[in-house]
Amino acid sequence: MTFFVATFIFALDRIAKAAALGNMSDGQSIAVWPGLFHLTLVLNEGTAFGLFKGCSAFFAAVSSIVIVFIIAYVLKNRPKDASLSVWLGLILGGAVGNLYDRAIAGSIIDFLDFRIFPVFNIADSAITVGAVMLILRMLIHNAHPRP
Repeated sequence: MTFFVATFIFALDRIAKAAALGNMSDGQSIAVWPGLFHLTLVLNEGTAFGLFKGCSAFFAAVSSIVIVFIIAYVLKNRPKDASLSVWLGLILGGAVGNLYDRAIAGSIIDFLDFRIFPVFNIADSAITVGAVMLILRMLIHNAHPRP
């Protein structure tokens, strides 16, 4: 299930980014819900949510390590817990999506703009949701270990 989720996220991310690139110019913003949600094209050389600009090579390396680690973990352990598979798939698909951008375009394509934090994309969202859910899963599991 991990690889299915990762493939779905990667495909959704690529389609959305291609649509943004094909219909907008860098810096252009389209109000979907004025003041709340805009589509704003930003070519981001940093990490998720536009943080750490200028560190692209470092984060490409980190993304590569995360990708290899998740693939190796899934192949070795074959997680049977569906939620674990989904969370790992979200992180994997998002990491591959953003690494693809770095490798092909030299920057990450961001376009989702809620005006309260930096512009982001579907891959960023998937990584964030997957990581938060994994952390919550670990905290709950450690607080209530099974016999």
